[in-house]
Amino acid sequence: MTGGDARVRKIIHIDMDAFYASVEQRDNFLLRGKPVAVGYGRARGVVAAASYEARAFGVHSAMPSVTALRKCPELVFAPPRFEVYRAVSQQIREIFARRTPIIEPLALDEAYLDVTDFLAEGETAASVAEDLRAAVFSKTGLTASAGVSYNKFLAKMASGQRKPNGQFVITPKMGQAFVEALPVKRFHGIGPATAEKMRQLGIETGADLKTCAPEFLQQHFGKAGNFFHAIARGVDERPVRPDRARKSIGAESTFLEDVFTLDAAREKIAPIVQKVWAACERARISGRTVTIKVKYADFQQVTRAHTEPEAVSSAADLLRRGLSLLAPLFPPEKGLRLLGVTVSAFDESPETRQLDFDFSPEKPEDAAGAKTTPRFRDA
Repeated sequence: MTGGDARVRKIIHIDMDAFYASVEQRDNFLLRGKPVAVGYGRARGVVAAASYEARAFGVHSAMPSVTALRKCPELVFAPPRFEVYRAVSQQIREIFARRTPIIEPLALDEAYLDVTDFLAEGETAASVAEDLRAAVFSKTGLTASAGVSYNKFLAKMASGQRKPNGQFVITPKMGQAFVEALPVKRFHGIGPATAEKMRQLGIETGADLKTCAPEFLQQHFGKAGNFFHAIARGVDERPVRPDRARKSIGAESTFLEDVFTLDAAREKIAPIVQKVWAACERARISGRTVTIKVKYADFQQVTRAHTEPEAVSSAADLLRRGLSLLAPLFPPEKGLRLLGVTVSAFDESPETRQLDFDFSPEKPEDAAGAKTTPRFRDA
């Protein structure tokens, strides 16, 4: 049951297996069975995605390319092809839409589906998930994993239980026990910093989290405390939102050589701005807040943001706003290895709503290669 709704919801979370790397292996038979990293295998490159063969050596997304090669000298780098990944993602979305219109994409390679009201007589959400995974494989040649449960949090957790190419069901009777036994560091929505803070507070499992009063969690984690209190009990009232609005559009670039001067930074940020503005124009949206991200040579990272009354009106306007945020950071004590630009605070009018699975920099696993790239995840 969920809150005041007498029905038990049927939620499926489908997550493609090592999506970008699997597409590369599918399209190039020479890569099949080999450890593959999507990214740029040069000195300043970063792994964007890793095949399961590469993961066996400890290679993972956001890892510097030089580190990945030390762990796996046989690693093969494949430059990312986002236009291909987007096309395959669209094929997968069309398969999902045959079974339910209630689809909430999270990225190119994963989505929530609510099939509560779209099951035939005698059909189960688990059997629908199996059919969808089979259809995806038949159409694309790629495998997917699925989680099935009565809410989004547990469906997401379940999809990781049988990876790759498997699925797992968490029933209402199983929910609380499953959560209690799970380390909080594995909870979706609890990142490494929050998990460490919880550890310092004596919270290491779902059972530990369940013993905490709402007031205690709010004191230490703010508004997120209410969410943590609920999921510790296997409760998540969030609906699957097929019209989820894009929150931001961003791009970033890692440089082959560190940047030390403002003139050099202006030159580097210009193509990033052009890419972000082109994405805004394609989506027919713009925002009032501009954020820049700077990563220094020692990997220290800072962000600066500013909101103006009017939305960004052009690439030149975006460049002006980005440079006004960047200039106070110069001269730097250490070189810059990466710059990023993001536009957010979009208008909420219906014509500006856009699904958030393309250029949005939301994932903590995101990484950029040695040229301007959209941010992405590895799963």
